[in-house]
Formats: sequence, C-alpha cells, structure tokens
Amino acid sequence: MKTGILISLAIIAVCCIAFAGIITRDGEAIVPEGEGTIRLDAGSFEAFPLPDYAAKYVTDEYKSYLVEVEPGIKVHVLEVGAGFPVFLQHGNPTSGFLYRKVAEELPTHRVRVIMPTLVGLGFSGKIPAREHTLDNHIRWIHGVLEQLKLTELVYAGQDWGGPIGMGALARSPDLLKGAVLLNTGFNAPKEEMELSRAHAIVKTPVVGELLLEVFLSIFERLPRMQGDPASLPAELVELYGRPVEESGNDKAPLAMMRMVTDGPDHPSTPAMRVIEEYVQGLDIPAEIVWGMNDPILAKGLPFMKQNFPDAPVTETEGGHFLQEEVPVEIAAALLRVMDQIQRSENGDTSGAGAT
Repeated sequence: MKTGILISLAIIAVCCIAFAGIITRDGEAIVPEGEGTIRLDAGSFEAFPLPDYAAKYVTDEYKSYLVEVEPGIKVHVLEVGAGFPVFLQHGNPTSGFLYRKVAEELPTHRVRVIMPTLVGLGFSGKIPAREHTLDNHIRWIHGVLEQLKLTELVYAGQDWGGPIGMGALARSPDLLKGAVLLNTGFNAPKEEMELSRAHAIVKTPVVGELLLEVFLSIFERLPRMQGDPASLPAELVELYGRPVEESGNDKAPLAMMRMVTDGPDHPSTPAMRVIEEYVQGLDIPAEIVWGMNDPILAKGLPFMKQNFPDAPVTETEGGHFLQEEVPVEIAAALLRVMDQIQRSENGDTSGAGAT
C-alpha cells in the first residue's frame, strides 16, 4: 500500500512539475501582418486594418499602421489629425485605444494625435516574456518616434507609458516641448518597496502565472481599478484583452507587472535612474492630471509634484485608467500646454503657468 501511495505522489509531483513548466514557458514571438501601405510625411508604413470589434471605436479619419522598429518587432500606431504632434503613451495592459476619448476632445485640424501600443499588448507584436524589459520598451518606442521623423511634440503618459515614454524622449531630448503627466511615476527606488500587494505576489514564479494566466484574467479585473467601474464595460475589456488573449502569447501583462521596480537592485532600476535624472532636468510647460481613485498610483501624486513643482494640478475622481473617465480634463490640459508653448515661441510669456 505504501508503495502505491509513493507511486501516486511521484506521479502527482511529476505532473505538477510539468504543469509548472508549461505555464512558465517564455512564449513565442508573434509578428503582426498588415495589408497595404499608409503614406505619411515620414514615408510609407504597413497599414493594419482593424478588426470590427476595434474599428467601431475610432472614426474613418484614423490611420492604423505598423512600425517595424527592429527586425520582427512591430509597434501598432493609431493616429488622427494634422498639426502639432501630441504623443500619448498608454501603460499595462491596455493599448493606444485608451486615448481615443482624449483625441475626440482635441481639435484635429490643429493637432496630430499619435498613440502607439507597447510591444506585447493590443495589436503590436508579441515577444517572449524574457524580452519584456524597460530598456527594450524604451528603445522600441524611441524607434517609433525616430521613424516618424518628429521634430517636436507634446507628451502625455500613464502607468508604464510614463517612464517608457519619457525614457524614449530622453534619447532625443530636443523633441519634448511640453507634457501632461497622468497617473505614473518617474522616480527610481532608493530602498526596498513594493508598488502594491498584487505586484509583490505575482513576482513569485509559478504563483504569478497561476494567478494571471490560469485562475484570473487581468483584463476582467480592470473595472475595479476605476473610480467608476462602469467606465470600463465588458466591450471595452474585450477591446483591450482580446488581441492579447487571442494572439497565442498572453505573457505581456504579467511580464510588465514584473518589470515594476521593487528596490535599488531591480533590473528596471538603472533605466529608472536615467529617466528620473532626465525628468528633473526638464524646463518645459507641464500640467498634472491625476486620478485620485487609482488604487495603485493615487499615492504617487506628491512625487509627481516634486518632479514638476510649477505644474498646475487637476485632481479628478478618475481611477487608474483615467483616460476613460476624465478625457475632457486631459485634453484641456494638453491644449493649455500647447498654447503656452506657442506663446513662448512668439515671445509672449504673460500666460506662463496659467490654468
């Protein structure tokens, strides 16, 4: 009988090991394929027709295309409008579609709104989990900015879109003329810390995979991150989740949570130090729009105020994905920053700092 029990336990152990190996697999690279080309001032790019469930969220004026920033690495970009470039960077686990409501509030005859999707998410290419590093994402988004041949822009970033976007701009520092800072962070940790309990839990191998790839869906939990959970109904959850979950490689959300720094020795910390130094050396028109009901990043507002001490602050009832809840406030801040830039260019500084 003991022999039978031992054999059963051995079989269970082998099955558990095999299962752990399966769920912790690295994932395969997946390269999206477009159809036709789109002509921009910077050249021709691979057009990417949106599936119906995504196309219904944007107008016919939108351009949807792929930028191959490295061999086999393609970034999906949405853009609309013409004029002064506004670079809007989302975070984990959404996509460029997160800014569509903000774009609706901007005068597209005056503003060119550019919304890239981070590699691994949305309709951008998918990569093995080990390739999700802060340095890689910064390099890829910088590659988009380079290929679009931009000479100036206003930037807004939220969640990972904050440091990734700023990290990309730090590589071309003359580009950035103004910024609107949303719920994000730019400071490197100086001591051991965790952004949230969830981030701490999922960093444990196997446990993270079980939670986010077996038992739970990070996308289905997105409404809980909002001030108003109804701001992320099921169809929007599908908009963000379906391209990832149907891609054959859904490793990005977990990998990006593990990218979050937990102390001075974390692999992302050296890049965060560069970003922090760049941000603290900026002298540009800036505003802060903050979601005070964000369960993870609302507490980061004092740090953002320290980084941009002269920036007017708009505190809102929004949650983590405040673009879905307060797009009017975000668009208004972007336009005020643009107006301040143009006044400065015209030699009029009387409106500096106005809200």
